[in-house]
Amino acid sequence: MTLSIEDIHRIIEMAWEDRTTFEAINHQFGLKEQEVIELMRTEMKPSSFKLWRKRVQGRKTKHEKLRGFEKGRFKCSQQKQISNNRISKR
Repeated sequence: MTLSIEDIHRIIEMAWEDRTTFEAINHQFGLKEQEVIELMRTEMKPSSFKLWRKRVQGRKTKHEKLRGFEKGRFKCSQQKQISNNRISKR
């Protein structure tokens, strides 16, 4: 499979996001977790890749089966509502 530069950038962006699962990347781009890891290894500096792997390994939010919530967005019970924000009041 040949990916465009835009696709590669989007996959890297999605892989960096803690809440985006590997299953979502697979659904959108057809890449399995191991293929995403290989892409990250080849496209990133070694130090950045090591930081990402250390952070992602064992993270429950990167795998749908391990998540503690079904769908939607997780919101911490201690998270406060944003006030005085014009955008949120539209």
